[in-house]
Amino acid sequence: MNKILRAQVAIILFTAAYIAEVVRGGLQAIPKGQYEAADSLGLNYVQTMRLIILPQALKIVIPPSVSILISAFKDTSLVVIIALYDLLKTTKSVLSNPKWMGSSAEAYIFLAVVYFICCFFMSNYSRRLERELDTGL
Repeated sequence: MNKILRAQVAIILFTAAYIAEVVRGGLQAIPKGQYEAADSLGLNYVQTMRLIILPQALKIVIPPSVSILISAFKDTSLVVIIALYDLLKTTKSVLSNPKWMGSSAEAYIFLAVVYFICCFFMSNYSRRLERELDTGL
């Protein structure tokens, strides 16, 4: 199997397991009265989940989901284990070139800034999404 495909499958399965657990927790946070209200309206299971339960549950799980996605973004550096180059490994290989020997501090600072900017924007988007979906309950 191709190394990139192996890395993608591993990261996707690992992240999907965490996201599934977070969504399960969100579904358990919905009060039983919501299910009973849907039954009293005559909604079937699919309608109940689509119209009542999932919108509430997914709103609850926004913060932990974004946390997991940020963690998965940072964990992409683990692909070095199977001999794939990521941003950090590429920086290390560039710094081994004699022309770049004295620039290691600048390279690592730049790399830290790139990771910070990506994580910062994901976090800000999460906060904005939470504010937009806030119902005041």
